[in-house]
Amino acid sequence: MQGMSPDAFIALTGSAPRTARLLAELPAFNLPDCHIVAGCLFQAVWNHRTGAPLEQGIKDWDVFYWDPDSSYEAEDRVIKALAAHFGDWVEVRNQARVHLWYGQKFGRPRAPLTSSAGGIGSFLVECTCVGIHVASGGLVAPFGLEDLWAGRLVENRANDSPDLFAAKAASYQARWPWLTIETTADT
Repeated sequence: MQGMSPDAFIALTGSAPRTARLLAELPAFNLPDCHIVAGCLFQAVWNHRTGAPLEQGIKDWDVFYWDPDSSYEAEDRVIKALAAHFGDWVEVRNQARVHLWYGQKFGRPRAPLTSSAGGIGSFLVECTCVGIHVASGGLVAPFGLEDLWAGRLVENRANDSPDLFAAKAASYQARWPWLTIETTADT
């Protein structure tokens, strides 16, 4: 396979048992603008490329939604409901709340997000900016899939954090040694 089409990506990642379960069961929760995102998806691709089980080494399955009720209490109700249903392997976050805690956690402010896609597009490594919309099954991949399939780790210029990118990329390369890290000067 030369690259990966959106349909192939969705079929591959959706065949991982926990991702399949989320795609089947999350719609019942009626979370607005809900996506399965990031690690559970891109790690499944890299595991597939190396012949490992799709879910090997995946710590949690991230779920983003965007609800204008950005209160802690509203998000906490969703977190508790999903934990009661799925257990502790699902991590869910309302992207409308990210700007409220981001500065304290990462040391710099972040503008409010207006959608889950905004959160997906802000990960440190461009090829990890992937999500599957739960209701439609559609793909969100603002940087495409070519680098993901090729294993090219490029810093997301929209998230100006070179030190965090370097640490994240090195941790990925430690698990999948065939990945290549490209600095902004390389691209």
